[in-house]
Amino acid sequence: MSAVTHDLPPAAVNAKLIGLITSGAVFLGIFLSGFVIDEPAPYDLYMTGLIAVWALFGLRISRAVSPLLVLLVLFNIGGLIAMTQMEDLMDTPLYLSVSLFLAFTAVFFAAVVEAKPDIYRLIFMAYVASAVLTSVAGIAGYFHLFPGAAIFTKYERAAGVFQDPNVFGPFLALPGIYLLYLLLTGPVSRMPLIAMPLLIIVGGIFLSFSRGAWGLFAVAAILLTGALFLQSRSGMFRLRIVVMTIAALVLLIAAMLVILQIPGVADMFTNRAKLAQDYDSARLGRFARYGIGFALALEKPLGIGPLVFGQIYGEDTHDIWLKALMDYGWLGFVSYLTLTVWTVAAGFRLLLRDRPWQPYVLCAYVVYLGHIGLGTVIDTDHWRHMYLLFGLIWSGIALEYRYQRGRLRLPVAGATAR
Repeated sequence: MSAVTHDLPPAAVNAKLIGLITSGAVFLGIFLSGFVIDEPAPYDLYMTGLIAVWALFGLRISRAVSPLLVLLVLFNIGGLIAMTQMEDLMDTPLYLSVSLFLAFTAVFFAAVVEAKPDIYRLIFMAYVASAVLTSVAGIAGYFHLFPGAAIFTKYERAAGVFQDPNVFGPFLALPGIYLLYLLLTGPVSRMPLIAMPLLIIVGGIFLSFSRGAWGLFAVAAILLTGALFLQSRSGMFRLRIVVMTIAALVLLIAAMLVILQIPGVADMFTNRAKLAQDYDSARLGRFARYGIGFALALEKPLGIGPLVFGQIYGEDTHDIWLKALMDYGWLGFVSYLTLTVWTVAAGFRLLLRDRPWQPYVLCAYVVYLGHIGLGTVIDTDHWRHMYLLFGLIWSGIALEYRYQRGRLRLPVAGATAR
């Protein structure tokens, strides 16, 4: 222990140690979110313990965060009611347990970050580290870089340490967008350090061959650059945004042209780039099931129970709104719709305000908007990072609520994270 530490009061030393322990605990939790091969995942077990311990030692849910808690609990109550409509419960109790657990993770992250705003940066750092590692695994698996690397692929697509490439790809969107933000706003000297992990993550997104992930990242990147352009009053900074956006597009196109020369990549890309796959437009394909499901929801306001739709029609709903209606009933659907509208409206108010947490909320918000669109063609119900997005945005909402009421002071020297 240093001489400086000896000079500190015991209370200050203890507070510093507690701060390091809590920060490390949150870092590890976020890092584990990139490794979800099965349920319950290591992330689930770890976060269950972390939330329980934190609750025992002072986890506080503020008034501003309480709507998030109430709406997510109502959503899960809808699932419990829908379960009463089932003759065979199958794995439904476990499924709903995971749903409720994920709801609590969203509230946990919102409450923790509201109490300690500095932890925003730590969360994003942990997310980037996790994303880079799982991306490397996915890329290595796709190109069979070492014996046994194929375990990191699924359906001949990169899946990283996930059970589905369609979850792996979207998981990488937020860390990719955050690195893009740092690239656009940070000093030129740091660009090479940021560009390397960004290229790895973008490579993972591309090799997932998930059309949803491609569109998600593209939409979020456009929204991010547009928001930065509108936010800045500096002509030079706006020029920098334009120049770097053009340069990034050129580099991206060049990288795609190079990677498409690799045998097998071009064929997979051509196949996956089709707007509608065979399983989308078949007689009982994805689009046909949408119509069947929404008609069924009018007859079954309490829902039909989690996992039942897939048992009846051979495939799950692949639509978060239909999923809510079938698995959580009308109560769940209305709760989730209300949560979505509330998150979009309240988060939008934060985008152009000069706050220390604004960059993090901005990155999470544009990725969340992309996930809303993505949810219309895929089920996002048990995506761990989706609930993290809720937590990151609602913590910003809570911090703004405290600031507007004079309960939170901003740092004197500016409020941006650039």
